[in-house]
Amino acid sequence: MAKVIMVQGTMSNVGKSLLVGGLCRVFKQDGYRVAPFKSQNMALNSFVTEDGLELGRAQAMQAECAGIAPSVYMNPILLKPTNDIGSQVIVNGEVVGNMNARDYFAYKKQLIPDIMAAYHELEKVADIIVIEGAGSPAEINLKADDIVNMGMAQLVDAPVLLVGDIDRGGVFAQLLGTLELLEPEERARVKGLIINKFRGDKTLLDSGIDMIEDMGGVKVIGTVPYTKLMIDDEDSLSERLDNHAALSDAQIAVKVVRLPRISNFTDVAPFESIPGVSVEFITNPRDIENGDMVIIPGSKNTISDLRWLRESGMEAAIKKFAVNGPVAGICGGFQMMGNIVADPDMVEEGGSIRGLELLPLATTLAPQKHRSQTEDCFDDMTGVFAGLSGEEFIGYEIHNGETLVDFSKDVDSFTEMDLDVVERDDEGNIIIVQRGNVFGTYVHGIFDNGDLALRIINEIAKAKGIDTCNESMSYQEFKEREYDKLADVVRNNLDMDYVYSLIR
Repeated sequence: MAKVIMVQGTMSNVGKSLLVGGLCRVFKQDGYRVAPFKSQNMALNSFVTEDGLELGRAQAMQAECAGIAPSVYMNPILLKPTNDIGSQVIVNGEVVGNMNARDYFAYKKQLIPDIMAAYHELEKVADIIVIEGAGSPAEINLKADDIVNMGMAQLVDAPVLLVGDIDRGGVFAQLLGTLELLEPEERARVKGLIINKFRGDKTLLDSGIDMIEDMGGVKVIGTVPYTKLMIDDEDSLSERLDNHAALSDAQIAVKVVRLPRISNFTDVAPFESIPGVSVEFITNPRDIENGDMVIIPGSKNTISDLRWLRESGMEAAIKKFAVNGPVAGICGGFQMMGNIVADPDMVEEGGSIRGLELLPLATTLAPQKHRSQTEDCFDDMTGVFAGLSGEEFIGYEIHNGETLVDFSKDVDSFTEMDLDVVERDDEGNIIIVQRGNVFGTYVHGIFDNGDLALRIINEIAKAKGIDTCNESMSYQEFKEREYDKLADVVRNNLDMDYVYSLIR
């Protein structure tokens, strides 16, 4: 049987996902077969495995830290919010349906056999399993039906490390308050406390640490410094989504539209890794004016977010920018670029809506979700995207519906030949379209391949008459370096001898 350790947090966004990834990397470096696990994840960032199943993007990142392929066994339940009170429920990588919160809470304990079956599959291939909790284990109104925090720890008899976020303030109250609200048998599972995201001189915490160890009866096993790493975040709580000013030394500004139901925003991460490039998530149309490239990312509700683009004034700003500047749309953003998005089967909210009319496309949403990994190479691209021509890529698709070339407008004169590029997969489905400055794709992770993002940035820089980072850089290599940095942070700031004693 695999050894197990669990990381829980005093609240959401305390850094659990990265700490789990860091522990996975440390264990891998030390020669162990390791796998991440999260029984239930709520996130709009997701990943598709080689066998076409969907799991949370954070577990895919943790799998990369562990040096293994992502598997749906690492995240048997994924909840993708569709509105403020409901989510799409995905079990073992397949959509079960949409449920409101009350119905799901009544249903979820039926999923324990699926959770344990997935966990046991990981035990067959791992020496150590690192489990991530969700939110807080001290939500006293939810504890009776818990399947992701102490409920999960009890199912597999896992020792727990409890993480608090000092950057948000009140970390001592976070940790002690959480311990106080746990049942005695739950509290006994907490074997170590971690103070995360600390800035400054650690010695200033010494008296406070002595006090919480005395009052809580649990050892503080480390104070982890606030560290800026370019690693995929779990969900919309990510600090990367916060509005921020352009980097002072940035030569190229990439503007990412922060849709209300944004999903898979990690698609833009490769641009963040390039020196001299700032990536800003924006909601104000005026912020587009000083940009060099605009990206419309994925969306969990294409029609609603398209309506928001129109009402916020963002649509007009994007169309004005597209006359002379590059605009890229990914998945839901790609669907929005067409002439129309229709929803005859009430997949989202029914009816139809006019698109941005940047590409002559028509999308019809359908209940069946398309999930696949996609591997292909670019055709002869033009303009800013010319550097992609002939390059191979691999990514994944997660979308409802089909997008076709729309001949309904100006039928007599328009043909598909008027588009610079139309690429289809083996089944004939459109996956990439380009016309002039406008590029759209269904493929998530398409810019993760090699130095494709850098090629686009260099073309933009050339048009501006400036020099940027011309050194060829693989984004995969960049990510591996970041994972190693994360492991260094964990190894140097946690009592790893004590951690190993817990799992031995």
